[in-house]
Amino acid sequence: MKTLNKINKSAQKGFTLIELMIVVAIIGILAAVALPAYQTYTAKAAYTEVSTAATGVKSAVEVCAQITSDLTTCNTTNNNEIAALAGGATGAASVNTVTVVGSGVITVTPLAINGIEVADTYIITPGMSNGQVLWVQSGGCDSRGFC
Repeated sequence: MKTLNKINKSAQKGFTLIELMIVVAIIGILAAVALPAYQTYTAKAAYTEVSTAATGVKSAVEVCAQITSDLTTCNTTNNNEIAALAGGATGAASVNTVTVVGSGVITVTPLAINGIEVADTYIITPGMSNGQVLWVQSGGCDSRGFC
């Protein structure tokens, strides 16, 4: 009976060094995978402000196209309403410039913040089809998966 009590008192308590090292290695692997994914996620979330800055200008170009039936006059040079909306859209926290040139092509240039680079431009190009304005999206944001 005495020997049995001695065995129970000397039983291991806690974790071994190998077990702790395995746990630390697993946490390290998970962090190595999760951190880049999280950074991409936060950059995409910040980029929504850049694409949202173009919505008011986009609506004005659509109205202009419906009224004039001609996209060539729907830019900041020929339309004061579009120019005012483009100027107001640059007040967004992550937007540097909003330009509307040619036949209503809207280019939003972001500020280099929150994982976004200046080269991650958001360009939307309108086209008329049966009286409807259709938009094609392009720019530097496509290559990074932001838009």
